[in-house]
Amino acid sequence: MLFRCPFDPVTVAQLRRIRPRGLWQARLQGWVFPFEAVLRLVDCFGERFPIDPSLRQWWQAVDQPLPPLPPHRQLVNAADLQTPLPDGRQLLAHQRAGVRWLLARRGALLADEMGLGKTLTALAAARALVRLTDCRLLVVAPVGLHDHWRREALALELAPQLFSWARLPAEPPPGGLVLLVDEAHFAQNLQARRTAALLRLARHPRVRAVWLLSGTPSKNGRPIQLLPLLMAIGHPLARDRRAYEELFCNGHWRQAGQRQVWDCQGASRLDELERLLRPQLLHRRKHDCLDLPPKLRCFHPVTLAAAAERQFQQLLTERLEAYRRRAAAGLVRSDAESLALLTVLRRLAALQKLPAAVALVQQLRAAGEAVVLFSSFVAPLQQLQRLLGGELLTGQVAPPERQGRLARFQAGAADLLLATYGVGGLGLGLQRASQVVLLERPWTPGDAAQAEDRCHRLGSRRPVTSHWLQLGSADALVDGLILSKADRIEVLLGQRRRLLRRQPVARMLQELLQD
Repeated sequence: MLFRCPFDPVTVAQLRRIRPRGLWQARLQGWVFPFEAVLRLVDCFGERFPIDPSLRQWWQAVDQPLPPLPPHRQLVNAADLQTPLPDGRQLLAHQRAGVRWLLARRGALLADEMGLGKTLTALAAARALVRLTDCRLLVVAPVGLHDHWRREALALELAPQLFSWARLPAEPPPGGLVLLVDEAHFAQNLQARRTAALLRLARHPRVRAVWLLSGTPSKNGRPIQLLPLLMAIGHPLARDRRAYEELFCNGHWRQAGQRQVWDCQGASRLDELERLLRPQLLHRRKHDCLDLPPKLRCFHPVTLAAAAERQFQQLLTERLEAYRRRAAAGLVRSDAESLALLTVLRRLAALQKLPAAVALVQQLRAAGEAVVLFSSFVAPLQQLQRLLGGELLTGQVAPPERQGRLARFQAGAADLLLATYGVGGLGLGLQRASQVVLLERPWTPGDAAQAEDRCHRLGSRRPVTSHWLQLGSADALVDGLILSKADRIEVLLGQRRRLLRRQPVARMLQELLQD
């Protein structure tokens, strides 16, 4: 919520006393307050400054609250947890426990690992609210997952209203509302429009319950990424943004050129944060809930022939020199050279690893295995499809065609699926394959885990092997970052209690440049 007024020391002093606290945003030329502060703002300034009509509607909805919800016991009884679904399936023990946990909370983050059936758990809980209250069910999910949500909702005899992240409604439909948000980590950036749209929707007074779903709520292990999610579910920690940033994000002022900037990208007091998150964040791992076959990681060092090595070094040098010329001309930031070099290394290395990837895939196919191969880059995947065939899933493929290609792979018409992390690693069930090949790894451990767990999930009957192809220091650097970030995430979500010794990214990049 944005508050603008002419500068006046008295007004500023009054604004600083408003709780929950607001923050001055120079970019917006105003103060940004949580919605919970609207009543105090109206009381203090409603006669002095005009109120936006949409905010007035929100305020009027606060003055006319919905009837209270039934008791928890009655909601659980309405969930019919022991009754088989119309399609014959039965909720598993961890799903029934998840339904009871959600029904006890009006705002919650269900952060179970990928493959534990979060969709069905959330829908079963929402069904109980829909049965006992006059409310609608609204689901926010990526477009590619809408068919999956429709199928699961149909199994529970529900008809949700589906919205994509790109088209969130400005106002909820009339009456009460149950809001389910899939892939909630899409809203990890407070500056993004979709985050602002979700927060506006989630905190509306007519929303009965807000349940967020994400197997990777903190993809990089930074507590600042959790703040928008905590705001959406109304967690007490999110009421004071500055205090949260200071306590858990190592928030501090630092010098950047000629000005001071607020830096809150760090991590501190993770054990305390995990303890405070526990009442509204549920994170369970597959091995704690299911008797699944193991997931194994196999590392494949890739060596280049002398001629290929010379070509690789020449291409790398040309790209780096071209970047340096642009930096000297002021077209790009010269201090970004390290990251630019790393991106060039990863892209070129992916192309150089194609012969090794072809040999590995052919070996697995010869053994009768179905294979899923992931990459961050489209060009290597297109080349692999020309060499090996198979189905290709990238952002350039329209969602209906993606579903057709996925169905052909799952039905056995193809034994190879080639996908980018952004498309194939998102919410798809690929249990038919037990062999996953990562041509290179993305920056964030959440994306790598999402890709692997497309095959290692509820319904898997064989051990899943993830093959990591590694070429040179660039892959070693990214893989080291993934593992160190994963350690931080484990601490944040409560699975580990140990001291993290993570080397700064800048230092690792400088060592790579020296090599």
